[in-house]
Amino acid sequence: MLGARRLLGALRLCSSVSCPRPRASAKMRVRDALRVQDARGECVTVQGWIRSVRSQKEVLFLHVNDGSSLESLQIVADSSFDSRELTFGSSVQVQGQLVKSQSKRQNVELKAEKIEVIGDCEAKAFPIKYKERHPLEYLRQYPHLRCRTNALGSILRVRSEATAAIHSYFKDNGFVHIHTPVLTSNDCEGAGELFQVEPSSKIKGPKESFFDVPAFLTVSGQLHLEVMSGAFTQVFTFGPTFRAENSQSRRHLAEFYMVEAEISFVESLQDLMQVMEELFKATTEMVLSHCPEDVELCHQFIAAGQKGRLEHMLKNNFLIISYTEAIEILKQASQNFAFTPKVAAVDLLVPGVGELFGGSLREERYHVLEQRLARSGLTKAYQWYLDLRKFGSVPHGGFGMGFERYLQCILGVDNIKDVIPFPRFTHSCLL
Repeated sequence: MLGARRLLGALRLCSSVSCPRPRASAKMRVRDALRVQDARGECVTVQGWIRSVRSQKEVLFLHVNDGSSLESLQIVADSSFDSRELTFGSSVQVQGQLVKSQSKRQNVELKAEKIEVIGDCEAKAFPIKYKERHPLEYLRQYPHLRCRTNALGSILRVRSEATAAIHSYFKDNGFVHIHTPVLTSNDCEGAGELFQVEPSSKIKGPKESFFDVPAFLTVSGQLHLEVMSGAFTQVFTFGPTFRAENSQSRRHLAEFYMVEAEISFVESLQDLMQVMEELFKATTEMVLSHCPEDVELCHQFIAAGQKGRLEHMLKNNFLIISYTEAIEILKQASQNFAFTPKVAAVDLLVPGVGELFGGSLREERYHVLEQRLARSGLTKAYQWYLDLRKFGSVPHGGFGMGFERYLQCILGVDNIKDVIPFPRFTHSCLL
């Protein structure tokens, strides 16, 4: 009984004096940790991959990155934490106090209290080497690992931000987002560079197809957007497109992303070009605002001089010139954009990249389309397209922008294969 009374008394004393308790540790991304302005020893947990290790007599310095920013967070630990498992590329979880850094290079650092290695990395066998600036061509050999480098990390963060910026522009300007199909029976471009889709095993008989008509991977969402523009004044889509183009050039991919828009009640190319220009500038300005370090890395180490060219593009209006003049500008690698009108169509050409935008006013006259389809023997297949002109047609137009080429343009990346996570091109479909 006496022992029970003493235990009860001890518990009462604990409740009044406040017994020490383990501190709660908030999980924090590296980017958010680096943005803390007044660090006062908050207990936080950071997870990521080691980018560098520096061991001194009494202190161990680690730099940990989780992909949320170009800059890594410095971890300061007692030398007793030093371990063979703490190598470049290893994944770790670090718990400690976020404090003001004594170094002028960073605002804060994490004073480690606990370091747990989640997955070790064989540094000698790892094809990406610490402090070595690998060429982008070399990194293409390792599509499963190249995203861990500073260069690809920056490019892919810019890609993510540009995606959000494009959606933001269209939303702010009243466009309706349409999910156009990846599988289609239409050849929108008419170039015949189609991937035909068939089941891997025959369903019934060798002469029967899954859809009853030939089906292909889409080369463009234009025709489906034209359908939707008959109900919504302004529509857009943003998704993958496919071209079976037998080319390994630095400008072509078999799978790439397209931004496409269709606008009703448009009667002049000038109105269409204004939307193109606004989309480019609004998207680019948002990317520069949200990813300045990532863009700067590309301009500094991948494309020297691109910063000045991009500033010129944003400050000046796009030029409307003849097709012959545009070709000459491309040859001379001018800094200007060049719109090339062709009948009721227009292309936006960028030096070093080629065609970035392509757009046109659509033919809305029923009788003209009917005659052309009849001459080509396509009236039955495209009766639905004639119906669009028959039931409440309006003048309309649209454009498409190659997303990877856009990234090449603003970052100065020479090869289109380096601005997409997993490039697909002829004779290459890794992963």
